[in-house]
Amino acid sequence: MDIGLLTSPFRTESMEQVAAFAGKTGFAALEVNARPGSAQLDPRRFGPEQADRIRTALDRNGLRISSLACYVNVLEPDSGKRQAVGELLRKTIDAAADLGVDVVCTLAGMPLPGKTKMQTIEQDLPGVLEPVLEYAGRKGIRIALENWFATNIQHLEHWRRLFELLPAENFGLNFDPSHLFWQQIDYLAAVEEFGTRIFHTHAKDCEVRAHVLRRVGVLERGWWRYVIPGFGGVDWGAFVGALHRVGYRGVLSIEHEDGAVGREEGFRLGLKHLGRFV
Repeated sequence: MDIGLLTSPFRTESMEQVAAFAGKTGFAALEVNARPGSAQLDPRRFGPEQADRIRTALDRNGLRISSLACYVNVLEPDSGKRQAVGELLRKTIDAAADLGVDVVCTLAGMPLPGKTKMQTIEQDLPGVLEPVLEYAGRKGIRIALENWFATNIQHLEHWRRLFELLPAENFGLNFDPSHLFWQQIDYLAAVEEFGTRIFHTHAKDCEVRAHVLRRVGVLERGWWRYVIPGFGGVDWGAFVGALHRVGYRGVLSIEHEDGAVGREEGFRLGLKHLGRFV
């Protein structure tokens, strides 16, 4: 199992700059931000010249790409915007195939107006994702959805239903335990249940501020926050062990959303902590 990082916090730095930091620090992989305007990889402008530059940067620093990250709302209510998102995903899949990357990470979309998340899953999401999965499958690419709680796959019943409706073998998860932890959902049991669907993981921790929770209750915000691995409540030894038991041998990709520590410092601290278990 390798330790990597999601490049999104390096907003304006080139792929060469990010790869130099990651390689020097001791990371093995990059989850490359692939969004419009990304300084690392903009799928709309991807071509042979950029591909060569990316390969050179990776080789020079002893890195690989674990996935291309295109975190977009696949269920944009506006039809024009939804079509544009679909085209962006297809271009990201094309870039992944060109670079020899077999995973593209994205989101399950937001619930549509007037519908619950389960209703959106059952009535709308298959029609949007099925063509993407077919297109990706023809190119040998797997699609992994991050289980961000705000999207349609907030909890395990959402996951179960979505995979019932879309059982394609190239459809799975970018598993982030932090989104389950604060909801008091058993993230270790989730690994056991959905192990064959875990194509990628996010290494992000979550701190529950118990003194705030006791004052405001679970329906308010501010009683939990995302932190660097090792600074929250996720049991990383148990999590890595559970991943091993289900046969996962991919990356632990640090997603840095901890406002208490700087960018480079946070990645270094996360790498040091996770290095105890891999």
